[in-house]
Amino acid sequence: MSFNRTLLLGRLALQDLWHDRIISFCIVSSLVAVIAPLLLLFGLRFGIVSQLQNDLASDPRNLEIRMLSSGSYDDGWIEQLRQRPDVGFVIGQTRSLNTLADLQVDSSHFIESAEVIPTGAGDPLLGKLALQAPNEVVLTQEAARKLAVNVGDTLTLRVSRQLEERREWGRKSLTVVGILPPTIFNRAAVFTQPALLLMLEHFRDGYAIPDFGVSSGQPLSNKPPLYARARVYARSIDQVAGLERDLRAQRIETTSRLADIENVKSINRVLGVIFNTIAATALIGCVASLVGSFIANVDRKRKHIAVLRLLGFTGPSVGVYVILQGCLLSLLAYVGGYGIYLIASQVFNHALAGSQATDQMLCKITPEHSLLAMALTLVVALLVASIGAYRAIRIEPAQSLREV
Repeated sequence: MSFNRTLLLGRLALQDLWHDRIISFCIVSSLVAVIAPLLLLFGLRFGIVSQLQNDLASDPRNLEIRMLSSGSYDDGWIEQLRQRPDVGFVIGQTRSLNTLADLQVDSSHFIESAEVIPTGAGDPLLGKLALQAPNEVVLTQEAARKLAVNVGDTLTLRVSRQLEERREWGRKSLTVVGILPPTIFNRAAVFTQPALLLMLEHFRDGYAIPDFGVSSGQPLSNKPPLYARARVYARSIDQVAGLERDLRAQRIETTSRLADIENVKSINRVLGVIFNTIAATALIGCVASLVGSFIANVDRKRKHIAVLRLLGFTGPSVGVYVILQGCLLSLLAYVGGYGIYLIASQVFNHALAGSQATDQMLCKITPEHSLLAMALTLVVALLVASIGAYRAIRIEPAQSLREV
């Protein structure tokens, strides 16, 4: 078929649709009635699940796998765990008693038994904050509030021990280089380099620690340190389950927020089943309606199609004519349905804005989803219009015009 004849065929298809605009409007409306609710339903599903997944992924606490039982782990075990592809961050911790110390600024601002937590490069809780010097620390918001300090201020870490029936105090001056928001860590704590935590343990074990201003006690040996547990974070929320399972296989008691992660996945599965069921039901009804509409439209225009055949258009050309009309109607219906979706989604987001914990939209679809939905609409239109095209090709001009 030549290019000029193709243009003529397209122009005739458009003029025919405009001539029968009432019937065309009815067909488009029936498609809009299916497309708009499906887009809205998919937008709600995608928006809700995306927000829940983003909330999980953006909260580093969901990546943590806490070791509940104490053991004896050397640097080799820590490094082996760090090399796993599903591990995002790991660092050794000393015994629970040695992870507590007093923090003091003056006689009016102090914290007794604050948590001392080791940290390092890549810590999910600290994000972009980094400790450069041994005396630098990051405080939580609660600790900073009780001590009344800001970034750049100094404080004193104080720890005590009982050595040879006398009580000794060790002190070290620290500089605050960052403050964590309460949404990350809501208890009074200080994040420091592992060396300071090891000094706390050695001090309480009776060793001489000059950095704490104490020279009494046994000289510190060069024996490699052993850790009671470790701070372990998975690389992503999808890898928490596997990492926790492997740790438990080593008889390490752990706990995590795996239940929250599984709840989001379960919501995604349930919404997926609901959406797919409704979409399949609506699609079957839409296809059945379109098949009837196109067949009835072809039968109604038998004489017009017969005239086209007598004017020199071949059977395949007539089939393309019918398919082209079906695609044009479907494209108009998609544009109308998408426009209704945009209005309805704004109503949803505005109505539910007050109940959202974030400023994300609860009903949204991406441009990729929009193009995919349009392509799917055109594919369905092609399949359905092909049935009408097959019926149009089989029309005999002489038999149809004999009825005139």
